[in-house]
Amino acid sequence: MFDDLFLDSYDNSVEGEDYYLTREGYRVMTESFLVKRGYCCANGCRHCPYHPKAQKGNRQLRPDVAKKYQK
Repeated sequence: MFDDLFLDSYDNSVEGEDYYLTREGYRVMTESFLVKRGYCCANGCRHCPYHPKAQKGNRQLRPDVAKKYQK
């Protein structure tokens, strides 16, 4: 459903790891996918790891998320 609307980068995503489907059929991107993408899209994603949330182009991770994904 609506797969033609997603960018090519979504084509390689893995269900359960990068996204999950809701009962209504919506694709919800996971926190780990959003961190890997590297920036905020400003769509108000459910699992947005950026602070402040929903600011287009923001690359500042929330402190709890940054700690979790530290390399």
